[in-house]
Amino acid sequence: MPAFKSVTDRPWAALMALCVGFFMILVDMSIVAVAQPQIMQALDADVNQIVWVTSAYLLTYAVPLLIAGRLGDKIGPKKVYQAGLLIFTAASVWCGLSDTITALIIARGVQGLGAALITPQTMALITRIFPPERRGAAMGVWGTVAGVATLVGPLLGGILTDSFGWEWIFFVNLPVGLVGLVLAAMLVPDVETHDHRFDWVGVALSAVGLSALVFGIQEGESYDWAGWIWGLIGVGVIVMGLFLVWEGKGKVEPLVPLSLFRDRNFSVSNLGIASMGFAVSGSMIPIMFFLQLVGGMTPLRSALVMVPMAVITGVLAPIVGRILDRVHPRSVVALGLFGYATASVWAGFIFRPETPVWHLLLPTMLMGVASAAVWAPLAATATRNLPWHQAGAGAGVYNTTRVIGSVVGAAGIGALMMSRLSAHLPGVDTSGHGGAVAQLPEAVREPFARAMGESIYLGAAILFIGAAATLFLVDHRTGRTSVEPEGAQADATA
Repeated sequence: MPAFKSVTDRPWAALMALCVGFFMILVDMSIVAVAQPQIMQALDADVNQIVWVTSAYLLTYAVPLLIAGRLGDKIGPKKVYQAGLLIFTAASVWCGLSDTITALIIARGVQGLGAALITPQTMALITRIFPPERRGAAMGVWGTVAGVATLVGPLLGGILTDSFGWEWIFFVNLPVGLVGLVLAAMLVPDVETHDHRFDWVGVALSAVGLSALVFGIQEGESYDWAGWIWGLIGVGVIVMGLFLVWEGKGKVEPLVPLSLFRDRNFSVSNLGIASMGFAVSGSMIPIMFFLQLVGGMTPLRSALVMVPMAVITGVLAPIVGRILDRVHPRSVVALGLFGYATASVWAGFIFRPETPVWHLLLPTMLMGVASAAVWAPLAATATRNLPWHQAGAGAGVYNTTRVIGSVVGAAGIGALMMSRLSAHLPGVDTSGHGGAVAQLPEAVREPFARAMGESIYLGAAILFIGAAATLFLVDHRTGRTSVEPEGAQADATA
């Protein structure tokens, strides 16, 4: 692999500029959840339509990630990042101005497209502006931003919704987006591009396959896992299989260079991030249900319970990032995944109506420590050895894996929740609570709490598998690098 060449003498300033857009899209993923009851009431929507406010965003976020990463390699990650930021900011204003649920769902879909353009570029640019020995520290800052966004999203959503109305959870993105565009223009460097020839067959196959998979998994519970849902998921699996076969033929430049997976750390990191996405996305549902429906907390109070977790992640992430540059990655990542799994089991075990709040804080604090050892370290490990001209493609694959893991986790743990509720509360309808959060009657709190606790165990099991997989990471300090893809040298000079 050729020696690293710096493209800017201000890499940390560029990173700060990139973190503005990254922060905004992460906040927006959690800020909407708090305002859903108000949106339902204001736009006269039903539960399924409210689900689509999130589903539309998730669909248009997940599907274009592979293409967005490759697009950044071709025309420049800075340009694609700026385009994504502009689309996301404009769509946020559209969301706030929406006066029907249909308009809001469409606007959220456009928001997801903007987020898909932004996400791979942040990782790709970190790979391009920081040398390998400093990427752990850079990803540590990236992880700090993720931790702070996790904290800010629910709190800001509660404050804005209570004080000004649900529209302002979207309008707040306008000044942030404009600042992000100015900072990107001033501080983010233009980097060398590679004139990729787009694999349009691969684009079509990946779009169809991922759309079918994400829609089927995300909406399965809403349609009681009807036969056509399973058929759609099956079509998605088959089409994605055809996509991999096509990519492996190599007749044109692939959308996903399968040679990326020759690097063991890249392959293993994808397994690790899928398990983390599965557990975190899915487990937040039963945790919030427990705090609000069993504990009687308001959305804002339940968000405050998660504050220590987010603060700990934000404080530890840059420290862990610096440590990662000097130690074996499995010493950090595997321990982090194992720690989060242990915390999940702990939380599920103590989910009881009589459990004091401070008892609940202990496992969530352990989750905060573990998160700092997973998010940024895994991203840094996955991308450390990638050839520069495939940084965008690698980031696209990695983020697609994360999002698919999150979708599967939300669907899987959601289905298990319904199953455990049926087992513990046979004949009791727990599906409808109207547009407001109300504490359950005392008689059903205990079985409901048990069902929520047992649901979390699925995420823990997947995390234990992810932790075992990351034990196979190799030490980046030995000087081992990824195998240079076949034809890469020729491609780079094409």
